[in-house]
Parts: sequence; C-alpha cells; structure tokens
Amino acid sequence: MHPHDWRKPHERSKPAVTRLAWLGPLAGLAALLWFLIRVIPKPARAAYPCQRAAAPLAGGFLVWVAGAIGTRLLRRKLLAAGWRGSVVAAVLVAAVYLVWLPLGIAPEAGAQEAFTPPEPPNQPMGVGKGIHPGRVVWVYEPDATRWDGKTGNWWDDANTDPKVVSAMLSQALRGLTGEKTDKGAWEALFRYFNRTHGYGDTGYRRGEKIAIKINSNQDRGGEWKPGAGMHSPQLIVALLEQLIRTAGVAASDITIYDASRGIGDPIYQKVKSRPEFQEVRFVVTPKAAGNGRLAAEPDMDNPVHFAEGASPAYLPRVVTEAKYLINLALLRAHTLFGVTLTAKNHFGSVYFADKGGWTPAPLHATGSRSRPMRSYNCLVDLNGHRHLGGKTILYLLEGLYVAEHQQGSVMRFASFGDRWTASLLASQDPVAIDSVGLDILRAEPRATQVRGSADNYLHEAALADRPPSGAVYDPERDGVRLTSLGVHEHWNNPTDRKYSRNLGKKEGIELVVLGKPLPFPAGSAAVTSE
Repeated sequence: MHPHDWRKPHERSKPAVTRLAWLGPLAGLAALLWFLIRVIPKPARAAYPCQRAAAPLAGGFLVWVAGAIGTRLLRRKLLAAGWRGSVVAAVLVAAVYLVWLPLGIAPEAGAQEAFTPPEPPNQPMGVGKGIHPGRVVWVYEPDATRWDGKTGNWWDDANTDPKVVSAMLSQALRGLTGEKTDKGAWEALFRYFNRTHGYGDTGYRRGEKIAIKINSNQDRGGEWKPGAGMHSPQLIVALLEQLIRTAGVAASDITIYDASRGIGDPIYQKVKSRPEFQEVRFVVTPKAAGNGRLAAEPDMDNPVHFAEGASPAYLPRVVTEAKYLINLALLRAHTLFGVTLTAKNHFGSVYFADKGGWTPAPLHATGSRSRPMRSYNCLVDLNGHRHLGGKTILYLLEGLYVAEHQQGSVMRFASFGDRWTASLLASQDPVAIDSVGLDILRAEPRATQVRGSADNYLHEAALADRPPSGAVYDPERDGVRLTSLGVHEHWNNPTDRKYSRNLGKKEGIELVVLGKPLPFPAGSAAVTSE
C-alpha cells in the first residue's frame, strides 16, 4: 500500500474510474478526430452546425487531457510537501470535476429541451391549401409492415406487402380529394393545380413532365445497410402504377430524383424489373451516377434567393423543366433540425456554385432547431420558390418503417404499442402535413431528437407574408413577397388527435384517419398487448 493512500481498506479494491467513465474521454477523442478530418481539408466547414457541435466536445477533451496531467503533477507536489491525504483528496475532487465538466459528464448548460409547442393546441395560423383546405389524410395499416426485425430486410416483399401498400396509397388519394375512384382523384388533383396556377380548368395532358423528389439521405447508391431508414420500394412502385396506369402519364415523362444523394438498388431494381417502367428516369448526385442513374445538372437560370445567410442556390433541370412535382418525403426526427419532413426534403434539390455543389450544408445555419422561435428560416424561401412548392401537386409522408433519425435504423414506436408505424400521410397543404408529422413524432418518446424550435419554420411558412421574424421572403427576388404557404396548428392531445376543423371550426387543419384504428400512446389505458 502506498504510504499516502487515504482510502479506507474496503475502498482500495474498487477501481478509481469505472469503465463507463471513460465514455466521456472517448467521445471527446472521437469529436476531435472528426473535427480535424473534416475541417483541415476545408476550413470553411468549421462553420457547419455539425462541426460547431463537435468543437466544444473536442475542446473539452483537450482540456481534460491537460487537466488530468496537471492534477497528477499537483498530487505529487502536494504529497511531497507534506499535505494531509484528506486535503489532497478534496483538491483533486475539485480538479477532476472542473476538467470533466467540459466533456458533459456534468449537466450541460443550455442543453435543448424536448420540443414543446410555443402556442396552445388548436390555435391555427395561416391559410389552408387544397381542394379541402388544410386536409391531411393519415392511412394506418399494420398489415403492410410484417417484418419481425430479424428475417431478411424490412424492404423485402415478404416483410412489406405490396398489395397493402398500394391500397394505402389508393385510400390516401381518394380520401384527400373526396373522389370515389383513383382516376377521379388524379383528375381532381391536376385540375385543382391548373386552376390555381392560371392554366385553366384542365387535367393532365400527355407530354407534361413530373418530377418526384424522394428522401435518400442515407443512400449512397448500391445495396442498403440492414435496417437503414429509406423509402419502401413498394410505395415507389405503387406511385408509378398510379401515375402511369391511372393518371395516364408516360413513363418517359417521370423522373425520380435526389440531387445530393444516390438511389440504391432496392428501389432502382424494383422499378426496372417492370417492363412498363423502363423509361422512368433516375437522377442522382454526380458522385453516384452510372448504372442507369443520371447525374443531376443545375439550372443556373433559376436561382433560389435566401433572405439571410446563404448565397443563391440553383435547382436541378429535372425540376425546372417539369410542370408538376410530387414531394415524397420520410417521416422522422433529425439531429440538427428536430424533424425532417416535406419541407426539408428539398435539401436534396439545391446546388451551390461556390460552396460545394450539390449540398445543403450552407443552409444548416439558418434552419436548425437551435435557432430561437421568431427567427428567419431558410425552408420558407426554399419551399416557397415557384419551381418547388409552386409546382407541387401532392405531398406524401411515408411512415411505414420510421428511422430513429436521419442516420439511424428503423424502430418500433412506443406510442404505437411498440409496433411499426405503418403509416402514409397525404395532403395538398405543405404546412399542414408537416404539422401533423411533427405532432406524431413529438408524441413518440423514442424520437429523442425532436427538440428545440422544431416548428419555427411552420410558423414562418404559415405567416410568410407577415412572419414573426420580420423576414422578407421573396425567393425569386422579383419584389413579390410570399403569401401564406399553408395552415399550422397542433392537435388537442396525442390520444384524440383532433385539429380545429375536426372540432367543427371553419379554419385550421382537418385530419382524416383511414385504414385501421390508430393505436393509443404507450401508457394509456387503451393499449393492450398482443
């Protein structure tokens, strides 16, 4: 035993630092390496939110290293000077606390809390859009999602039933428009779009092009990682069947794209296995082009101007040359933005000539969940542009298998009785559908990244002509400010899920629930085990 060991005999057998205690330094080391790898080749990346998040942890690691060495030297000097062991212990405890504090072992000052709406329930703002203004259809069909979490992949036909998924889309289209047939639903959607965009009371005409924006944030092309959060190939095929067989759109006039990512084999091969889909085009980031996928090309004649913080972005030609756009997004939380729904889906539609090409990175600073309420949000300028929101005929949110966040694996929801979410949402109102998507995610305890000011962009978009931030949203820089992009509010509670129009009011969101009865949140009396 060391002559100056002040510990009691029963304490000497215990390790001074538990294994879990080393998670802090390891996380700090990882943050430091990540920061150096990303920032040294391109110093401008230091301004990115992900690097700003890593920097304090990396700095804390350096402080910890210096502090650990310093406390060891301090201990030796104090003992050599004849200080009593109890006094030395007190000094070292204070020193250890101070050097571990930057690593987050102690509670983090200013940590973002779980998202809480800044306004009471059922307080609609903005103007509802669509044939039935503010309508959002939610189809829930647990029979579509049969994966046991172990056998095969969730996107296999054995685990995601193509017939049930196709029926879900059909229900959503008819419920959204109020029509009795799928053909009537598409006719209603096209006629509404053309009437409200100055094209007259006409339906779809042969030769008019349609772009479908999907969310491929985890997709680098090729095969997918097991459990990855992607679109189901079954829903992509169901949508193409609707457009080609029912709406009469030529396959050669349809393009599926994500200009900042790849589109992997499970989707591409599923589509190309069908003879009637051979002429459907796939457009991806140039880094993932090839094997039948085309490289995205920016249209430098159609910039998107942002009121704050970023140089103009440019859109893919596949978008600017199309007459119609379908925004097919994913339902999930996001580590930087709180949620990623239809609005953020267009982060895969931007090209920055001077800042990395096909990347949304320059927009991170003006859209993240860390910005306060009543602040400018880039998502409003982006989705208010005439070639994006201005061309969108239909908004879809896929929630068959929802991932934990943008880089996470799919997970069952506690709020769905520990089941897969098995959901599809549809709307003509981009603000309303994202509002419902946010309410679904914030009611889920496992969606832990729904934090900060997750709905600031919805307030700004709903009130785009007079936003709380005071920003001037004019993405074309033609002197014409945006008007309201849609209606926003929060439901009354996560059990009843009622919005203003469901409660008999003339304004607000109307949520139409189809398919099987929705499960109640975990912990309520209505949840039963199977």
